[in-house]
Amino acid sequence: MMRLATEEEKAQRRATRAAFGPTLAELAAEGVPVVAVDADLTGSTTTAKFAAASPENASRLFNCGIAEQNMVDVAAGLSLTGKVAFTGSFAVFGTGRAYDQIRNTVCYAGLDVKICPTHAGISVGPDGGTHQMLEDVSLMRSLPGMRVLVPADYASARGALRLAAATPGPVYVRMGRANVPAVYGEGVELELGGSCVLREGPDVTLIANGIEVDEALKAADLLAAEGIAAEVIDAYSVKPLDEESIITSLAKTGCAVVAEEHSVHGGLGSAVAEAAARLHPAPLAFVGMDDRFGKSGEFEELLAFFAMDAAAIADAAKMVMEKRA
Repeated sequence: MMRLATEEEKAQRRATRAAFGPTLAELAAEGVPVVAVDADLTGSTTTAKFAAASPENASRLFNCGIAEQNMVDVAAGLSLTGKVAFTGSFAVFGTGRAYDQIRNTVCYAGLDVKICPTHAGISVGPDGGTHQMLEDVSLMRSLPGMRVLVPADYASARGALRLAAATPGPVYVRMGRANVPAVYGEGVELELGGSCVLREGPDVTLIANGIEVDEALKAADLLAAEGIAAEVIDAYSVKPLDEESIITSLAKTGCAVVAEEHSVHGGLGSAVAEAAARLHPAPLAFVGMDDRFGKSGEFEELLAFFAMDAAAIADAAKMVMEKRA
């Protein structure tokens, strides 16, 4: 079920990470045997809110200290006892530092562990390039058996976490620190391998996920002012990818821009390019981080500085339309 946010809901900016703890608490109250395993960041990741919801939940939160590799192994062990184990931490540590454990312990055995770090991408802002993880989707997407979800806002983050809990085996859910506008209304239900066409148009396809979905919608408005009707797709499921919807749109418009708060190497753009190469070759353009690290700054100014904002998406759309012609 998808309902787009009202103007009032859009004004209530919330971070995707804010959905983590409360959603785990709801799942626990519904009888899902969830546990949370964190790495000394329970306040930042909001798993502390899961523990605070009830005394039983407090016993389901395991703080491993500053030890992400141990965190993943503890989650793996808990999953073998029948628990649905969610890990926290920041994305740069929760995927990069613990990659070996995710690969060889979780994915190799197909364990029911959900890797759900927060603070991904340049929207971490002032924390700077060391903490702005821009390679995590590429790392997780390449792992056999791992499913990858990148929600656009608070409501879809709740939906992604619920989908992860209901999906047996490893799932990666990418969340951010920054407060972002709502794209969807409450009660979003996501599907593995799904996407959402947010706007229809015959001239160019804009494919995005995460915080870039809102930027793509703004870009569509900029293009509309120039008489260009863009189709906007929220590709929240990077793996498996909704190839059918994307190829159907490409067949209609003949070209696309892929926008993501991530490296242009190995993430959503690569997934779309691989699908297009196999099923419907067409001109593509990519908006994302191009082979560089981030830097310290405010969220909005970094989007503009690294050419990942609505204006950059609109410019890329006009460029790729020329290639199609």
